[in-house]
Amino acid sequence: MYTVKATDGRAKRAALQTPHGIIETPVFMNVATAAAIKGALSAVDLKNAGCEVALCNTYHLHLRPGEGVVRDMGGLQKFMVWDRPILTDSGGFQVFSLGALRKIREEGVYFSSHIDGRKIFMGPEESMEIQSALGATIAMAFDECPPFPATREYMNDSVARTTRWLSRSAAKMQELNKTAAHKQLLFGINQGGIYPDIRKQHAKEISEMNLDGYALGGLAVGEPAEDMYNILEETVPHLPQNKPTYLMGVGTPQNLLEAIERGVDFFDCVMPARNGRHGHVFTSQGKLNLFNARHERDDSPIDPACNCEVCRTFSRAYIRHLFKAKEMLALRLAVMHNLYFYNALMREARAAIEANNFATFKRGKLECFR
Repeated sequence: MYTVKATDGRAKRAALQTPHGIIETPVFMNVATAAAIKGALSAVDLKNAGCEVALCNTYHLHLRPGEGVVRDMGGLQKFMVWDRPILTDSGGFQVFSLGALRKIREEGVYFSSHIDGRKIFMGPEESMEIQSALGATIAMAFDECPPFPATREYMNDSVARTTRWLSRSAAKMQELNKTAAHKQLLFGINQGGIYPDIRKQHAKEISEMNLDGYALGGLAVGEPAEDMYNILEETVPHLPQNKPTYLMGVGTPQNLLEAIERGVDFFDCVMPARNGRHGHVFTSQGKLNLFNARHERDDSPIDPACNCEVCRTFSRAYIRHLFKAKEMLALRLAVMHNLYFYNALMREARAAIEANNFATFKRGKLECFR
């Protein structure tokens, strides 16, 4: 059950009841692609960072270790020792990013494993079966993620295929849920590139399917940020307002705040972990590059305004030293801080919506990130 607790303009403060607990929104889902956060973080670290939802990837877990192994080990929650909600990406984005290694057909996609080259087929039914075996809380429908840029003709054909695949995904999930340990929630995906009319029409079509939630895919793939914001402006009002809305693969703190203002609930992105592994950290005063020489003797924390374990304990000078010495602890500490920062930003955004001052909150944050 999805309950809107407060609104401020289009911004929503809501909660989604799931079999694995309540998700408070707006929420940033931390990306644990292969059931782990890159940077040597455990499920305990995720909890300390304030993570509410972990996002795992169907494609990667299908290849290694295989959904059968995860199922036999008790499902993803037990496997990675995480007792909170998990969302699994359908694998569509990863499959379509393989380029020449895959072929799209009406029944699904034929592709070669990037690990060992073996031939694999995945369609809507196969994706749902894999996600069911993984035991995710929220499953994503199998869709085609079209390239950017794409012609209007290609986009229309692609979106029509995604709609047909969504119907097949929903039918298969309904069948699987009859015997599953818990009822998996299913989110459909809106596509259409940067064509507002295609986006809006697709949103209206998939809204009629009465799914558990709706995502916007195919954004933040190379288009200007203003084009993405325009698509959100045009499309989100045509998705069900009594269901959660998820912007896939986004993004910077600025992106998140702009999207929240336009009615988005869920986000995910590899950015905080990836940037952290390269010494780039987010702070209340903007981004820092810990490799900079000015931090060599800096005994201040990454962010004096941050209450994470890293900022309470270690100095910029020490973490910089670890990066220069190529110690794995450097990656771990920077990623821990960045994930805490993103989750704290969502908590602050929820409070701002409840206080009916999100616009002021957003302006203040954007000034810091400039």
